[in-house]
Amino acid sequence: MPTDSLIAQHAVAARRTVELAEQATPQQLDAPTPCAGWNLRQVLDHMTTENLGFAAAARGRGNDLEPWAGDPNRADPVADYAAATKTLLEAFAEPGVLERSFALPLLTREREFPGAQAVLMQHVDSVVHAWDLARTLDLPLEFDDEILQPVLDLSEQIPDDASRTAPGSPFGPAVPYADDASSLDKIVALLGRSPSWPN
Repeated sequence: MPTDSLIAQHAVAARRTVELAEQATPQQLDAPTPCAGWNLRQVLDHMTTENLGFAAAARGRGNDLEPWAGDPNRADPVADYAAATKTLLEAFAEPGVLERSFALPLLTREREFPGAQAVLMQHVDSVVHAWDLARTLDLPLEFDDEILQPVLDLSEQIPDDASRTAPGSPFGPAVPYADDASSLDKIVALLGRSPSWPN
């Protein structure tokens, strides 16, 4: 996949998360989400923190822990998330970002990640969290196949082993999905979410 396509595909998914988040009412911020144990406010804080952290990493400041520090008491979590996404997209749009090394201390301090790998990881997060938001808010969500294919490819490569039950694991154990499941349903199932949530 051309690297410029990855940047563009990520931007589509990230902007869609903002469109979904901006439809949340204040009352819905306390609603449960497909992320076990997290309400919508907590998911938005996590997404905001990840976006600011990845933006800092793209600019060579990933080991600065301040952007990675969440704030569960944000006065306006939706506005903060929209602003963080703008910051992230600006950072990812800078020339040469895919050739840089990303320090991602919340994942590991043992090594840095190639830029293309880091952007793909963020793309996976954007697609999956878009699904989280859509399900939480009972809103429709569709992505073109070109957006989903790299996410599905990576999701199929992530080991479904005991590490997924460890504290802090980003993904739960994979869950079954129907033979005729859509690409998006396959992705969320492979990453530990039930495609039929909340049922």
